Amino acid sequence: MKSFVAAVIFAMVAAFGASLVLNDFFQKPVETAYSTGSVRL
Repeated sequence: MKSFVAAVIFAMVAAFGASLVLNDFFQKPVETAYSTGSVRL
């Protein structure tokens, strides 16, 4: 049971850390996204 609780806590910390990294470095708001006449990247 202890290992299951530790795994759940680790998964929560890893998901939170990944969300911070993605929001700060890789994702951009729609206003600053690169767009052309036919495609939005």
